[in-house]
Amino acid sequence: MLLVYNISLLIITVIGGSIPLWTSSWSDKRMKNLLAFSGAYLLSITMLHLIPESVENVGFAAGGYMLLGYFLQQILQKFTHGVEHGHHHSTGHQHHLPIVSLFFGMALHAFAEGIPLGTTYHEDSTVPSLYLAIALHKLPEAMLLVSLLIHSHRSKNASLLWLCLFALLTPVSSMLTHYAGIQLISFATALPYIIAVVTGSFLQIGTTIFFESGSNAHDMSWRRWIVILAGIGMALLSVIGQGHDHVHAH
Repeated sequence: MLLVYNISLLIITVIGGSIPLWTSSWSDKRMKNLLAFSGAYLLSITMLHLIPESVENVGFAAGGYMLLGYFLQQILQKFTHGVEHGHHHSTGHQHHLPIVSLFFGMALHAFAEGIPLGTTYHEDSTVPSLYLAIALHKLPEAMLLVSLLIHSHRSKNASLLWLCLFALLTPVSSMLTHYAGIQLISFATALPYIIAVVTGSFLQIGTTIFFESGSNAHDMSWRRWIVILAGIGMALLSVIGQGHDHVHAH
């Protein structure tokens, strides 16, 4: 099933990310709604699944690792320029961004996203919920990355190549994590702590998207609230009927 999830994630990222290559009709309003929905869902899944799982595995110290991950993500934004939460979608200065360092930052971010996908959890619903959250997050993320490549005068073929490389990173990270967790005892021991750090980065991304979903006056329209509540509601569905039979993580 892990392979199916990763192939699906790869396909979704490539297809969604290639939209700017074929059409320019995707409006800023649609992008903001997509970001609001994906951000609300990612934030909710992080709180409903990853935080409880991290506390279960790491204990009281999980909060410190999450705090570390939160601020590491802040530092990573020096390279990504906030693309992972839609910061530069509507600016007119995309061509001034250093594409190589931006892609490096996005690559690190994408690789980190795959780490929580490559392990097992106490609740069976965590893995599919997390894959869906990452897929929804990667849709606008990949579209923004390709938009920046286009504005930097990369050809369609070159942009598509960069997109495919970007799309591969999270599934590859997931598979490496899975097999390393099985084969290497030291990595399996460290994995819950690494996941707690990544959980903190998800909190930073989700909260940033959420708070940037409003206008410059820090308010949101009722339509945007509907989109956000839909994302939260869909995440809540993932915890309905959760069992309590624990299957220990790697």
